[in-house]
Amino acid sequence: MKEKKKQLTKAETQVMNILWSLPEQQGFIQDIIDRYPEPKPAYTTILTFMKILTDKGFVKPERVGKANRFSPLVSKDDYTYSFISDVKDTFFDGSFTSLVSFFAKKEQYTDEELAELKELMTKIESKR
Repeated sequence: MKEKKKQLTKAETQVMNILWSLPEQQGFIQDIIDRYPEPKPAYTTILTFMKILTDKGFVKPERVGKANRFSPLVSKDDYTYSFISDVKDTFFDGSFTSLVSFFAKKEQYTDEELAELKELMTKIESKR
């Protein structure tokens, strides 16, 4: 049986996005709070999230003086790929074409975005 990958909740994702965006992708609780939109969460709230993220294996704490500095153990790209792959497998029977078609039918794209997509597809085709 395939092992279920750990996923982030919406709130955990918000914390991880802030951590991923920090210089050198590491920071203290206060660094994370400082980058939160208003209303900013309590220090203890972020501390709880960091404990959960540590337990889930997404971050590691490193003692620096009297505080912990946190670093991600998973890159944003790796997590995003894993998450989208799970969506593809769960909702689209593993079909990349079905996944892309679904969004192509639901989204409104600008001419510039369509041109970018066509250029990307051309580059991918030329590498085959």
